[in-house]
Amino acid sequence: MKWLACFGAVAAMAWAQSGDALLSNQEALKLEQRAVQLMESTGLAVPGLARAGAPALEDARQALANLEAAPQNAGITFTLLGDMRAYLGVSDTVPKPFPFPEEGRRQFGELRDAVDRLDSHFRALLDSKDAQLRNPDRDNLKRYAEANEKLGAPSPQKPRVVFLGDSITDGWRLNEYYGSERDFVNRGIGGQITGEMLGRMKADAIDLKPRFVLVLAGINDLGRGVAVSTIENNLSMIADLAEAHHIEPMFASLLPVSDYHKDVNPQYARTAHLAPSKILEVNGWLKSFCEQRHFPYVDYYSALVDKAGFLQADLADDGLHPNSKGYRLMAPIALAAIDNVTKSDVKPVKKKGGLRDWLQKEHK
Repeated sequence: MKWLACFGAVAAMAWAQSGDALLSNQEALKLEQRAVQLMESTGLAVPGLARAGAPALEDARQALANLEAAPQNAGITFTLLGDMRAYLGVSDTVPKPFPFPEEGRRQFGELRDAVDRLDSHFRALLDSKDAQLRNPDRDNLKRYAEANEKLGAPSPQKPRVVFLGDSITDGWRLNEYYGSERDFVNRGIGGQITGEMLGRMKADAIDLKPRFVLVLAGINDLGRGVAVSTIENNLSMIADLAEAHHIEPMFASLLPVSDYHKDVNPQYARTAHLAPSKILEVNGWLKSFCEQRHFPYVDYYSALVDKAGFLQADLADDGLHPNSKGYRLMAPIALAAIDNVTKSDVKPVKKKGGLRDWLQKEHK
């Protein structure tokens, strides 16, 4: 057994030195699932191990379920590694039968190798998170820097609207739904939270001199555990910045989510990390905020939610991001809100020579 442990350590060092220590979501999940399977099978190969290792195995199963819903989570990965090491520690104290079956030896060796490989992945994951924190372009301003430079000034006849948001906005091909006759500018970036969008307000919204900025933001904040009060503060500051630069802010409701597609992929079980109650809380605040500040409130939620309170199954393929059918429902809602404000800017022209003018003239 010592040579297997030694081999695993050497292999882990080789993976780390190769620069490929960080596994993709799919690779990591596959290895994590295999490791838990090996914990289950080795427990049956050693009398007494199934019972002695049951707590560690159960904790590992729960950690795996959490990782299936939130892959590449460093904290959960660390927990899973701890459960696996605890199981292996218990296995070393339980007497092995003699002769020990070769298949059992192979499975224990594979499990130890998997733990070593996941340890290398975990360390690379921490390095990746650290690099993100140290990134000089935290808000990803370079994403649209070139496009912003090429974008000309807006036309008075075509009010410009900047769609500011995360992946739901990023994946929305506005020209396909509105055509080229509208000056609608997509400035969505997948994965962003409200704080990052606040950091992009000048470069990706204010400097483009739009008539409106339509903000759809907050779902990633909830997924990362950001406090609702922080979301509210960030969106309030986005509104203040817009108004200070004579841009009318519009705020869209968060979309509902669902677990309807979790059988296709465990990561599509959305409600575990995106509680519908939190989405409703943010939307309730958004609606009230817009009413108080006289901003348009773009209510996507009501059009996309089903009777059970979830995102309608046929409007998204992953329980979170709208598909083409979902965007087709959203497009007219946004357009109606924009056109409603635009039309209200037009003052009716008084016609001369009418009854009112005659009466005013007679009483002078």
